[in-house]
Amino acid sequence: MTAGCTTAGGAALPNGAVAIARQGSFEAGGKVIGEPGKSTLSCDHGHVEFEIPVKAKPTALFLWHSSSAAVWQRRWDGGEGYQMKLLRAGYPTYVWDGPRVGRANWGCEDYTYKAQVGRDQGNFGAWRFGPKFGQFYPGEQFPTGDPDALEQANRARYDEFDKVANAQLETDAAGKAMDRIGPAVLLTNSAGGFRALLTRLKSNNVKGIVAYENPGYVFPDTMEPKIKEGPFGPVYVSEAEFARLTQIPIQLVWGDHIDDSPGWANFFALSQKFAKAVNDRGGHVEIMRLTDAGLHGNSHIPFADMNNDEVAKLLFAWLEKNGF
Repeated sequence: MTAGCTTAGGAALPNGAVAIARQGSFEAGGKVIGEPGKSTLSCDHGHVEFEIPVKAKPTALFLWHSSSAAVWQRRWDGGEGYQMKLLRAGYPTYVWDGPRVGRANWGCEDYTYKAQVGRDQGNFGAWRFGPKFGQFYPGEQFPTGDPDALEQANRARYDEFDKVANAQLETDAAGKAMDRIGPAVLLTNSAGGFRALLTRLKSNNVKGIVAYENPGYVFPDTMEPKIKEGPFGPVYVSEAEFARLTQIPIQLVWGDHIDDSPGWANFFALSQKFAKAVNDRGGHVEIMRLTDAGLHGNSHIPFADMNNDEVAKLLFAWLEKNGF
C-alpha cells in the first residue's frame, strides 16, 4: 500500500499502514483436571492471536510456527514480517501457540526445561545458514553482517516437545480452534507442517496447507515398507482417513542448500513420497523448491529471509490459483 492510497473501506492511510477491523485472542481446546467444583486446573489448550483487516477475504490464514510465533512477525533484520504482508493483502491472520508452547504453556502433565548449551550452534545448522556456525553460505538471505540479527534469531525460541503424542495433543486443540475460526488455510513452518496434516484429519475447516520445510508426514497404513517412527512420525492412518488429505490443495515449499544437509535431504525425499502417495490417490500436492522459482540463498525459514517479498509473491500466486 502506497502513500495516498485508500483501503477497501475507503479510509486514506499513510504509507505502509494497514486498517485493522478487529484484533484479539482466545484459548482453544484443552481439558480440566482435578475435582470439579473444588480444585481444578485448566490446561492443554492452545492460544490464538488474531487480526482481521478491513474488508477481509473470506478465507483465514492460520500461522503455525516451529521455533516461535516471532518468525511470522518479523524479518531476520527486524523488517516487515509475513503476518503484516498477509494482512496488507486482506487475509485474516491467526497466530497459533499449541498446548504447552509459548503463550499456552499450562500443561496437564509435569514437564521440565533443560538448559542445553549448544542450542545456538544447533540452530545455525538446522536453519541452514551455513555449513558451520559463523560461516554463512555465499548469498545467504540473512543479514550476515549483523550480529544482533543472529542473537535475536537464537533468542526467539520455544521448547517444541517434538514427539508424536504431543503432535496429537496439539492437533486436538487446533481442531477446536478451527471450529471457532471457520475455513482456513494452514500456513506452517517446519514441524508445524506435520501438525497441520494431523489437524486436517480432525477438521473439515482446514481447506488448504502451505508447509515451509516440513519434516513429518502422514501415510496410509497400507503403505510398505513402514518407516520407523521418530519425533515427526510418520503417522499411519487408514485409507479412508488418508483420503481426507487428497481433498485439499497442499503445497510443500523448500529453501536452498537442501542437498548440503543430509538430514534435510532425507526430509525432502520423504516429502516426495508423501506427495506421490496423495497424488496417486487423486490428491493435489505440489512441491516447490524456491531455487526452481529463481530464488536463491533461502534458509529453513524462508518467509523471514531478506527476500521474503519474493517468497510472499509465490504464496499469493498459489492462494489465488486455488481460489483463496
